[in-house]
This record gives sequence, structure tokens and C-alpha cells, in this order.
Amino acid sequence: MVQVRRAYDCDVLVIGGGIVGLSTAYAVSRAAPGTRIAVLEKEPGPARHQTGRNSGVIHSGVYYRPGSLKARYAVRGAAEMVKFCAEYDVPHAVTGKLIVATERDELPRLHALAQRGRENGLAVRELGAAQIAEYEPEVEGLAAVHVGTTGICDFTAVARHLAEASGAEIRYGARVTRIDRRPDRGVAVLTASGDVVRGRVLVNCAGLHCDGIARLTGDEPGVRIVPFRGEYYELARPELVRGLVYPVPDPAFPFLGVHLTRGVDGGVHVGPNAVPALAREGYDRRTVRPRELAATLAWPGSWRLARRHWRYGAGELHRSLSKAAFTRAVRRLLPAVREEDLVPTAAGVRAQAVLRDGGLVDDFLIQRAPRAVHVLNAPSPAATASLPIGREVARRALAELAAQGR
Repeated sequence: MVQVRRAYDCDVLVIGGGIVGLSTAYAVSRAAPGTRIAVLEKEPGPARHQTGRNSGVIHSGVYYRPGSLKARYAVRGAAEMVKFCAEYDVPHAVTGKLIVATERDELPRLHALAQRGRENGLAVRELGAAQIAEYEPEVEGLAAVHVGTTGICDFTAVARHLAEASGAEIRYGARVTRIDRRPDRGVAVLTASGDVVRGRVLVNCAGLHCDGIARLTGDEPGVRIVPFRGEYYELARPELVRGLVYPVPDPAFPFLGVHLTRGVDGGVHVGPNAVPALAREGYDRRTVRPRELAATLAWPGSWRLARRHWRYGAGELHRSLSKAAFTRAVRRLLPAVREEDLVPTAAGVRAQAVLRDGGLVDDFLIQRAPRAVHVLNAPSPAATASLPIGREVARRALAELAAQGR
């Protein structure tokens, strides 16, 4: 009998061409030169969703629970991202930011946030009301925290450079429709165009669709992605804001509230709010995908989340439907802003993993399975932390590759 050698197109097959998927490909190429890497991305280019539709902030790590992946990777990732941007000539700046308390009941939370920042190894400065004007003359508040290591960059440009530097074969326009995983045959992926790509190990970095890709692989992730649309405005008078200004966040939610962010292009983004999207890529109210909406509603965690936090959700929805209400939220920080100063601009969608009991997954979630690694929760600050996240995912992928007898 003649033994036929089974052919593989690559060793590591990454699904998703956002910043996490491309960071993973980059990390694999650095950790194990000679490893064949392929990336499948359904869009015609990289970073078309979460990576390219956010405030462009390099987060310092001040918000996140000490010891969590978010805290460790954001602190480490912020420094690495600045270094990467400098090396590849990507537009960026280290601006610092203010977190401002405008109500008395926010003062204990603001102080706790400063303490958390120090526990995470950050240099933070607590300011009184009069000191706020040193950084932002038009901003008013009772107190503030200044975090000097926060910055801004062009994450889409970062993703493009990661793609080039990884040496991976990147296939754009490759939407995955079926996955066949077998212990003795590796993983075969069928795309909508009819192509079959075979790899030894699959890495799922599909963002808004990561839970669906996990299930196509045959793994039950234990969470579902519930999409939240973040709506932004552009400030018509950008001279009102020098840098980055944030409210004190609600600790029950991973959302940071309506904030003001001067980007690398000199414009000032205002937002986002957070409202349920009616599609995984529902960037406006008109985009409804019944099958995706039905899947969200069929997940018990969606209903439990809604019952638990309906008051918060109602406030966010009100600001979505009423520009006047959104303006009032902004004026808490920036009293000089007028409704006509806010010009609608592109929205984003956050891929938030929700547990069956309605809990929001608070940290990055990475699961390893036979011949697969799934990244199941990587919203903000994942772009900031993408380099260390990529190394961790690459480490698990290479361990799986070794376990399968590469």
C-alpha cells in the first residue's frame, strides 16, 4: 500500500484580520521563524471592524483590576505600542488624559481609581477643581485624575504594518462558512468562494463572530457575543479640547462613558454611548439581521443582562435617540459645548462576551482546545494590548502545534 502524505497549506491558520489576529501572526513569526502562517479575513482589507472603529486611544491600564489580563497587558502593551509606532513611523502621541468627577458621589470612585492605577504601576496625579485648567481650560469638575501614559495612535496603520511584518499569507475576501477539525487531519476551512485551506492548528480571532467560529469548530465557548453599538460625534470646535477627557466610569460596566478624544488627525471624537446593536455589524439603527438578532435573543444571558441593567440601558438609549440628551452628557465635562457643535460620525460595535447568567465577561478570554485556540473576549483595551495578547495566543497555538506532533 502506498502511504499518501497529507498536505497542509499552513501550520497556523488564523481567522480574523483585525489587530489581535495580525498581532498573533506577527508573534508566531517572531517566536518560531519558519512556521507557515495564513490569515483569513472576510473583508477586502485589515482592521475594518473593532480595530478601525474606535477612539484610537492607547489606554494606560488605570481602569482594570490589578492582576487581570487587561491590567497586565494594557500597561505592558501601551509602552510596546508606542515603541512599535515609533519604529514603523505610525502616527501617534503620548498625550496623557484626565478622568473628571463632576458629582460628589463620584469622588470616592475617582480616588479608588487613582489607587487602582498605582497598584497597576502607573504614575497618577490627583487634582483639585482649580488644577484641572492646567490641562484643560474649558473642562470643569470637582476633582480629576491625570494619567500621563495614555496616548493616541492610528490602529489601522498598526494593523497594516503587523500584516506586512508577520510574513503571513493573508487572504482577504475569505469568509469562513465551514470548519472540519479532526485529530488526525488537522483543520480544514471552507470559504464562501469555495476555497479550502488546511492548517495544523486554528486560531480564532474573529472578534464580533468569534463565538460562531468556535461553534463551527465544534467547541462550545460558554459565552455569546452581544453586540453594543457605540455612536460618536465629531466636535465642530476642536479647540475646546486639548487632549483626552473622560468621566468617572460606572464600575458595573466595561464601558467608559461619553468622553472627548483628540485624535492623531487633530479632530476631537465625542462618545461613545453603548446601545444594543441589531446585527453583529450594526453600525446604524437601520441595519438589522434577523438571524443574528434571533441568536442574541435566544441566549439566556441577554435577557438576564437586560433585566439586571435596564435603567442603565434606558439612559444610553435615550442619549442615542436624543441629541439634546447626548449634549447634556457632554456638557457635564465641557460646559461650553453646544448641540450644533456635535456632528455625527462613524459608529463602532463592541463585541462583548456575555455569560449564560447575564454576567459581562470582564477580562480577556482565551480558550485552548484540540488543534484550536479561541479568543472569545477582546474588546477595548485589546488594541492597546494587542502585542502582548498576540504573544499569549501565539504561545498557546505553538504549544498546541507541538502537542500535535509538528
